[in-house]
Amino acid sequence: MERRDFLTSIAAGLAVAGTAGAGRAASKAAAAPASPMPRVTRPGPLKMKLGCQSGPATDDHFEFMARYGVTNIAARPPVSEGRLYPTVDELKRVKDMAERRKLSLDIVDPVLLPSSHIDREANPGIMLAQSPEREREVEAFQTMIRNCAQAGIPCIKYNMSILGVLRTGKETGRGGLAEFGAWDETKAKPATPLTRAGLVSEDAFWERITWFLDHVVPVANEYKIRIACHPHDPGTPPEGYQGVHRVLGTIDGLKRFVTIRESRYHGLNFCQGTVSENLPHPATELFDVIRWFGSRGKIFNVHFRNIIGGRGHFREAFPDEGDVDLYRALLTYHEVGYDGMLMPDHVPQVPGKPDAELQSFAFAYGHIRGMMQAAEHYLTRS
Repeated sequence: MERRDFLTSIAAGLAVAGTAGAGRAASKAAAAPASPMPRVTRPGPLKMKLGCQSGPATDDHFEFMARYGVTNIAARPPVSEGRLYPTVDELKRVKDMAERRKLSLDIVDPVLLPSSHIDREANPGIMLAQSPEREREVEAFQTMIRNCAQAGIPCIKYNMSILGVLRTGKETGRGGLAEFGAWDETKAKPATPLTRAGLVSEDAFWERITWFLDHVVPVANEYKIRIACHPHDPGTPPEGYQGVHRVLGTIDGLKRFVTIRESRYHGLNFCQGTVSENLPHPATELFDVIRWFGSRGKIFNVHFRNIIGGRGHFREAFPDEGDVDLYRALLTYHEVGYDGMLMPDHVPQVPGKPDAELQSFAFAYGHIRGMMQAAEHYLTRS
């Protein structure tokens, strides 16, 4: 079979399979309304890139990513002990190392505002609204924006989290060994009722977010550097969890977030898995969420992962086995003109087999790359 005919058959087959997969997932979603398949309103080649954010930032690991088709990356540069931001030279060293492997360093993962629990966080000033620590930290974040501009790196991703990533346990997947993070809010029993943050109401959380954005969005505007925030993973009940109201754990909360200090440089590290976790019926509801944020230019990066389940009860999954039709999602990103990275995230682990994580990443790269090639062929001939 000729390559052209082969790709045509794959694209058609994926479209049909995607429709069938969405139908199966919709049946799980009870009476959730169906969402239409993406409209091919933007013919032409895809502008998305196959990306990755896995570490470490070493020549060997960059070689691994390049070997399996990754072209663009996010990375955390090594930072001298005691400093809260990378220097221009530290940024350039990682960028040069990536370029030797023909990788483009598009996003920096900072020391500050990681996805970690506040009780384990070494620099909690911003999220605790604690002075003078938060002033020192936000000044360091501003410096990082300026340094990224000088080094030619266009984006910084960050979290505004107090509880980090919440899971109630692990579940075993196919093959009998792969382990996936799971969340069941009916079984969520925190070790302590409160963190060192104490009670954090919705109003208090929004005040901390707004204070941070007031200080960093003007600098991002001046230096034309995107700042991309990750949603809360996952959303928790309205009454809060460990005393904290996770305001970025709902779609309405994310909509409010991107309208604070409106700017083309203020948006989301759009974790598709986390967004799905915060929807009752992600198999049918996700696509309109992509449209809402994507049409407004608020999607700066995509964690392209899948889950089984929805809000309040889910487990992570291999990209090809979850409830969400990833091919349909990919076409929806194209529909809204998204031109950034699609990157795997939260890949399964296998206890006692440290190389299994690399295998999981390689599998995800191939799956995403295959869908991108099929979509490219389909769109250029539509």
